Amino acid sequence: MTISGVIDTPVAATVNSTTSTTSTSSTSSTDDVQADQDKFMKLLVTQLQNQDPLNPMDNAAMTSQLAQLSTVTGINKVNATLQSMQADQAAAQSSSAINLIGKGVLVSGSGIQLASNTDSTTGKTSTTSVFGVDLASAAQNVSIAIQDANGRTVRTMTLNNPDVGTYPLTWDGTEDDGSTKAPAGKYTFTVTATSGGSKLTDATPLQLAAVASVSTGSGGTKLNTSLGQFTMSDVKEVL
Repeated sequence: MTISGVIDTPVAATVNSTTSTTSTSSTSSTDDVQADQDKFMKLLVTQLQNQDPLNPMDNAAMTSQLAQLSTVTGINKVNATLQSMQADQAAAQSSSAINLIGKGVLVSGSGIQLASNTDSTTGKTSTTSVFGVDLASAAQNVSIAIQDANGRTVRTMTLNNPDVGTYPLTWDGTEDDGSTKAPAGKYTFTVTATSGGSKLTDATPLQLAAVASVSTGSGGTKLNTSLGQFTMSDVKEVL
């Protein structure tokens, strides 16, 4: 497989983040299970104390109620375990998300930001952009067309025989004629993937987002980026 572009790693600004942890959910769930057991046993004892001595509770009925207690207790314990696992998973996801602060991630989108950079040593100015393609199916050919704000195609790139996966790409602003440099600014791109003469519908364009901070709450862990909020599952690759 050949890629007509150089893979590079972008530099993203680091911004402080705030995190929250949950340390009492497991204890609370255990207390709820014990409370349900206590209520059930209290009702059963009260029922036995107030039964008709001439018509006492049938042994089968008592056994049935004890079985129900065992069933309810078991279900509550399973629920408590699942809640504890969910809390642990959320904490692990939050920790992983924090490690992304200051990094660039590729998420679904067709935007390109061609940025101008000045080398502190040489003083020379260059332009560069990072984007990508996610392929759910292997393709024989993938064509990437970059357009300016007027819809004019300024650069065409290709991937030959790419397999399933995510492919980060870079563009230095050079147009198709090989000599013209596109000005820094916002561009868009389209992806066309084919295999066996047929167009594939599962090729997804990816745009670069800089992670500034992380939010945690009832909606789960969110990455706050230069392009908005994304979940961890939205991230196709970390650069």
